[in-house]
Amino acid sequence: MLDVRRILLFTEVARRGSVTATARALNYTPSAVSQQISRLETEAGQPLLERHARGVTLTDAGRALAERGERIERELKAAENELADFAGLRAGTLRVGTFPTVGASLLPQAVIAFREAHPDVRLTVRSARIAGLWSMLENREIELSLMWDYDWCRIDREDAAVTPLLDDPPALLVSDRHPFAGRGSASLADLAGDPWITRAESHPVAEALDRSCRTAGFEPQIVYEAHDYQEAQAMVAAGIGVALAPTLALEGIRPGVNVLLLQPPAPVRRILLVRMADHALTPAAQAFTGLLRKSAATRTAQI
Repeated sequence: MLDVRRILLFTEVARRGSVTATARALNYTPSAVSQQISRLETEAGQPLLERHARGVTLTDAGRALAERGERIERELKAAENELADFAGLRAGTLRVGTFPTVGASLLPQAVIAFREAHPDVRLTVRSARIAGLWSMLENREIELSLMWDYDWCRIDREDAAVTPLLDDPPALLVSDRHPFAGRGSASLADLAGDPWITRAESHPVAEALDRSCRTAGFEPQIVYEAHDYQEAQAMVAAGIGVALAPTLALEGIRPGVNVLLLQPPAPVRRILLVRMADHALTPAAQAFTGLLRKSAATRTAQI
C-alpha cells in the first residue's frame, strides 16, 4: 500500500522540480524529503525521480503518480471543504422524531428558529408513537427524538442518552355548563362522581387517569374514548363528561370548554430529548438541541 502522505510530498517535489525547493517551502530538511521519496520508490518498486545537479526529472512512473497525487490533493481539499460545511451548518440533513402533542406545541418554535438560522441544512421531522420513535432511533432513521415518560414508566435504557426538557402537568377540562366552570382549579376527588372522557387504545393518558383516580380513592366512570384531544374537547363541550389532558395538548381550546388547574397529586409527564448513546450528535443536532432547550424554557415559564 502506498503511503498517501509520501505521495503528496512527491507531488510537491514534482511541482517544484527540486527536493531543495520543496524542503524550503515545507520547512523540512532536504535529507528528510529525500528519505521519504526513497521510501516511496521502495513502495512503488521502481524509480520515480532522476536526480541531477539542477533538480529532478520525473520518470514515466513518476509522472503518472504525480498526476494521481494532484487528484488526491483535490479530493482531500474537497473533503475538507465539505466537512467544514457540515461543521458550519452550511450543508447536511437533520432528522428528528416527535409525537403529536409536542409536535403541535413545543417543536414549531425550535423548527422556525433552526430554519432561519441554518437554511442550508435540510430538516425533516417524523411523528410517531413511542414504539415507532424507538424503532427509528435504533435504525438511525432519525438522529434524535422528543419523547415522554411518567414516574411509573421512566425511560431507563443503557443504550439511550436522555435529556429532560420540561415537565408537562395535566389540566382538567369541563364544559362551560359544569358546576366547576367558574373555578380556577379542582382536584380529581372533586370530580369523582362525574363521567369521564379518556383516550382510546390504551393511550398513556388513559393510564395516567386510571392511576391518579385510584390514588384519589375512586374508579373513573368512562363514558367516551377519544382518539385525539380535539375529539375529547368536543365531547367535553357537549357535556358528555370531563377529561384530563396534558397542558401541551391544549394549544387550541374550543368554545364551551373550561380549563381547570389540577390540584396535587397530579401525574406530571416529563418531555425528553432522546438519542442512542453510541451516536454522537452532529453540529446540526447540537444546534437544534439548544433551540429546543430555549423553546422548553419559554414553555416552562408559561405553564
